[in-house]
Order: sequence, then structure tokens, then C-alpha cells
Amino acid sequence: MRWLLLALLIIPAMEIGVFIWIGGMTGPWWIVFLIVLTGLIGVALAKNQGMAVWRKAQLQMGKGIPPTDEIIDGICIFIGAVFLFSPGFITDIVGFIFVLPFTRGPLKHIIRNRMIKMMGNGTVIYRKW
Repeated sequence: MRWLLLALLIIPAMEIGVFIWIGGMTGPWWIVFLIVLTGLIGVALAKNQGMAVWRKAQLQMGKGIPPTDEIIDGICIFIGAVFLFSPGFITDIVGFIFVLPFTRGPLKHIIRNRMIKMMGNGTVIYRKW
């Protein structure tokens, strides 16, 4: 919990520093334009990727196969969309990493391993109905 509080203090300060640094080079209106542009592109990309993952999950379930990879993809896309929704260049970079399919692969591996470890420790309880 401490790391979350620390992140909530440090990340906005870093974003402000990046805004001032880039704004000094380009001007304030370019910063506003870039924030809006990355937000719109990010939301459209997250929606597109989310719908593609949803369709894949439906196909898997239609075949009687549990959509485990698609669930992890959905978690990554949701996290990325949250980061893309918040204004800032650092959060946008992190959001794009979570949303883009070719950068999402290594993250899926890390998340899957973390979930398996948490289930082994009893932190996450999985019940089959």
C-alpha cells in the first residue's frame, strides 16, 4: 500500500516536470494538442483491442475452451485504458505498452506467473463451480 501512495505522489510530479520540459521546447498549445491526441488514439485503440479480445473469448467459449489468455489480455487492456485515460506522457507510454498487442505479450507472461504464484500462496482462491 505504501508503494501506491508513493506512486500517487511521484507520478504526477514527474508528469508536471515533463509537461514543463516539453512545453518549454514546443509551447503550451502543443502540449494540450498532444494530450488530447494521445487520449483519443489511446481510447480508440483500447476499444479496438478490447473488442478483438472479446470476440476471441467468445470463439473460445463457443468451442468449449476456457478463455484464459483472453482474460489476461482483457486485464492488460483495462489497465492500459486507465493509464491512457489519465493525462500525461508517462502514463500514456505505460498505457500504450499495456494496450498494444506486441508489447502486451511479455506483460501477459509476468501477470500469469504472478497470478500462479499468488494462487500457490493462497492469496488468490480459485474455485471451480
